[in-house]
Amino acid sequence: MGSGLQSRHARARPAAFGPALAHPATALEGLSLSGAGDSARLTIALGVPARASVFTLAAPERVVIDLPGAAFDRHRLKLPAAAGPVRAVRVAPRDGGSLRVVLDLDRRVSPHYTPDPSGRRVVVELGGPPEAAAPAAPAAPAVARSLPTTNRDLVIAVDPGHGGDDPGATGHGGTHEKDVVLAVGRALAAKINAEPGMRAVLTRDGDYFVELKDRVDRAHRAKADLFVSIHADAIGDRSVAGASVYVLSQRGASSETAKLLADRENAAALIGAPLPADDDVRSIVIDLAKNQAISDSMEAASKVLEQLDDVGEVRKARVQQAGFVVLKAAAMPSMLIESAYITNPGEEKKLKDPRHQARLADAILSGIRNYFHENPPPGTRMAALVAASGAGGAPPRALER
Repeated sequence: MGSGLQSRHARARPAAFGPALAHPATALEGLSLSGAGDSARLTIALGVPARASVFTLAAPERVVIDLPGAAFDRHRLKLPAAAGPVRAVRVAPRDGGSLRVVLDLDRRVSPHYTPDPSGRRVVVELGGPPEAAAPAAPAAPAVARSLPTTNRDLVIAVDPGHGGDDPGATGHGGTHEKDVVLAVGRALAAKINAEPGMRAVLTRDGDYFVELKDRVDRAHRAKADLFVSIHADAIGDRSVAGASVYVLSQRGASSETAKLLADRENAAALIGAPLPADDDVRSIVIDLAKNQAISDSMEAASKVLEQLDDVGEVRKARVQQAGFVVLKAAAMPSMLIESAYITNPGEEKKLKDPRHQARLADAILSGIRNYFHENPPPGTRMAALVAASGAGGAPPRALER
């Protein structure tokens, strides 16, 4: 690290944002930078909630982000390349156990930072005010903005199955499905939030029960582009192992196993508050699952299944179809991932391992990334990234194994 990181001669401008809230065990899960021209966006994904402190320094121009209790693993993460007005990104530990991230700028730009409600994501916008603060009738011609409405992030709804009074399947070692899929879901959400052009929404972020209809409602309110439900399978035969990926079928299950699994997962709709007499979870939209959505779901699920095959055993070599309630209610492309058999002792042990959870999250993200690289929705940052990388080129960021 250069001495400029903590220069005694730098002229500090007043801090633009309040002091940090310290946390003893914050871990960086991702660090990415994207931008062009006069604007850029830095995204930091954290393993544990924390509040960043963001301020500027002059002579030379810099934006500084202090993260209390954070650490940066250079063997696992790489510093992003220059983009927009940012000519370099640097990191260094500081006294007291905090981490400092410095953006070296080639010109003076204003940073904008709004704390994320979950505390697990830090997004700093450079160059131009946030959209919410944009004047209704600007007196001067519009300048470049870091997040124009025609360049939105893709929203991925991550749905860790079960929770609260519904433990899901239980392994022979006592491991509950609800716990391991929440860990995988959190890891996936953190990685998505560190991905250029993507943002994650968790349907649950703790050990509590959420009805199936409410899970999908949360995805709809967030205007999600994809719904990914994460589970762990179970069966009486302890030797059975492997992952499977499912999408909705309007014509019945692709196998008897798929039907039995759907029946088991759909039972979660009967837990918690009583459903109305007309059972709106089941009747809500058998009509919403349009053929095109199922086709898109099949394509996205196939990409994820390909990547899961690199992580461990795959139980079903093809994407399966069944009538899952949580998928029936989703208007957007959707899939349900059975990450492993929790009733298999070896897979139960892996599911509890944070390193394996991270590998599962990496594989799922890689599949999602590959799908959207080939099918970027118009008007999204992903579409712009794909266009910049060249038609038919590699995804904007390849999965590091």
